[in-house]
Amino acid sequence: MDAGLELAEAAAYGALFESAGLPVLRIGGAVCTVARFVPDNPMLNRVTGLGLDGPADDGELDEIESFFAAHGTRYAVAVSPSAPPDLGRRLRERGFADGYAWMKFRRGVDEPQTAGTALRVVQVSDGTDFGPIVSAAFGLPAAVAGMFEHLPELAGWHCFVAYDGDSPAGVAAMFAHEGIGWLGAAGTVEQHRGKGAQTALLAARIRRARELGLDAVTTETGERTADRPSASYRNILRAGFAEAYVRPNLVLP
Repeated sequence: MDAGLELAEAAAYGALFESAGLPVLRIGGAVCTVARFVPDNPMLNRVTGLGLDGPADDGELDEIESFFAAHGTRYAVAVSPSAPPDLGRRLRERGFADGYAWMKFRRGVDEPQTAGTALRVVQVSDGTDFGPIVSAAFGLPAAVAGMFEHLPELAGWHCFVAYDGDSPAGVAAMFAHEGIGWLGAAGTVEQHRGKGAQTALLAARIRRARELGLDAVTTETGERTADRPSASYRNILRAGFAEAYVRPNLVLP
């Protein structure tokens, strides 16, 4: 498995949270992030990249648990296939349970298909239109939209807005790390769904990755199951991504 896909995602989460002044713990090659304003959200209160820099010993696992306990949040651990094979078992022995797994995708930076949409996609250097839409997509309080509004100004980040006329319809970002572009921090305004915003924003970021000379791009979404919607999953595949692997998310109750 390509550990670089995990490391790019971990680096993006660390950069996002540190720039917003939120707690981050870097330990054992992992990045641990805390969003205290949504204490039950394991998408943001999470550990990414654990075990990629060697086995995580019990002392490191204890320190991670103490870090989240001190901030009063539940959290999830993303268990990469590149991590030691016993990591999942050891976490389960500590009381972790399987949450909703994510599919990790990978793609080269060859030209994407032209998006069939009337939306206009613009790379932005100001986050006024960007921040509120991402915050809403993550289910965050409006008061913390500033967590994302500063992203277009930061090194390594490339942020895009899809406009329907003058109205922002959707947003998405890319974080460049060691030759790989992580695609995330994305969302579509509810009344603009079905207009091709996600596909157009995927294409714009793939082209930007090629302009930067990156080798690949990666993204993730929830594993496709019969009881969950899969529109985002299908759009990712249509954009030329290949399924790389399913990644369990183990959650501490």
